[in-house]
Amino acid sequence: MIDEKIKELARLAKPKYLQNYDNFKPGEDYVMYSGQLWDEREMELSLKAFLTGKWVSAGENVEKFQIRFSKKFNVKQSHMVNSGSSANLVMIGALKKHFKWEDNDEVIVSPVGFPTTIAPLMQNNLKPVFVDIEFDTLNFDVKLIEEKITPRTKAIVVSPVLANPPDMDFIRELCERHNLILVGDNCDSLGTKWNGKLITDMYFCWTTSFYPAHHISTGEGGMVSSNTPEFIDIVRSLSWWGRDCYCVGSNNQLPCGTCGNRFDRWLDTYDGIIDHKYIFSHAGYNLKPLDMQGAIGVAQLEKVDFIDIKRREHKARLSLLLEKYLNVRIANTLPHSDPSWFGVPIICETQQEKEKLVAYLEANKIQTRNYFAGNILLHPGFKHLDDYSKYPLANKALSHVFILGCPPFWNDKVFEYIEEVLKKCP
Repeated sequence: MIDEKIKELARLAKPKYLQNYDNFKPGEDYVMYSGQLWDEREMELSLKAFLTGKWVSAGENVEKFQIRFSKKFNVKQSHMVNSGSSANLVMIGALKKHFKWEDNDEVIVSPVGFPTTIAPLMQNNLKPVFVDIEFDTLNFDVKLIEEKITPRTKAIVVSPVLANPPDMDFIRELCERHNLILVGDNCDSLGTKWNGKLITDMYFCWTTSFYPAHHISTGEGGMVSSNTPEFIDIVRSLSWWGRDCYCVGSNNQLPCGTCGNRFDRWLDTYDGIIDHKYIFSHAGYNLKPLDMQGAIGVAQLEKVDFIDIKRREHKARLSLLLEKYLNVRIANTLPHSDPSWFGVPIICETQQEKEKLVAYLEANKIQTRNYFAGNILLHPGFKHLDDYSKYPLANKALSHVFILGCPPFWNDKVFEYIEEVLKKCP
């Protein structure tokens, strides 16, 4: 009976944040740059998890999502946390512990992109080493990486620009030659391929984000994935208060837990029996998602192929319109890359043209975004890391580049309106 009531409520639910452009009103409704593609399926599974589930915090639905996500994206294990930024935080912390990196060991990154690609390095007492970008793909210039490698360099973090990757073969060969770990901040790039295979197949570990703007969304949420179970064990511990125990769902109710040895002499500094659920092997955080978010993730995986197709189609369609009517260019892709686009990176000839165009589009209710932070070294929280003037092309990413969306829920009415606005651009 309650299942039928939940289904009925899910069919009736029409929250304002759900994007429905069937009745799009040109010039009145905003053209959103992105947003989650949800319908009654997400509503039904989330309500069912919330109202009839066994646990409010991460439980059986999160576990189901992790397993299905891993299978879909060709990886052995995945662990869900409360955001993509948290995923980056525990991934870097787990890398440091797993490989026994020391404070001030170095990790190579691009200075352009999102701040929480770089902040976790600082938060784990590692040193980010920056490589300037090239202005064709907007990724870091792979030809400049090797000169930044020192005996303290431990890894290279790749964060493809809106899903558009750099030369992955070159980077992988560089990592193999210098014994470096290849890591992916894949928060914008779910489904992107390189040379016919998922780009994530090339990483030791990688993250993704389920924020509403990203490919699939659980409202908030993120995932860390790897083919190395011991690494994921550390990720799990760090995001679960540093706890040693790994029981989830109904296993929490087993008298002896999953390990079969829940109550034992776990501490060598304490002569007594103690519950394994309260043994802490790391100094961790509480970054657990809600179980209803896992249920939403299960529903989103049912749509992920459709979302992937539509994002690719809409990026191509919008790029044609932009290049037809405006004096701009779209960031190029490399021969082996096959991005599942998060957005459309638009490069203007001058700063003045960029600012004028952004103001015009925003005035016509077409949302734009910066290429995130531009050069992160220009910002107060990061400027102590290096001299921003050493990265002139990264600086241009802020002054000459902006983003339009290509979300799966746009339709012909939206594209017709965008074309009319672009035609009239002064």
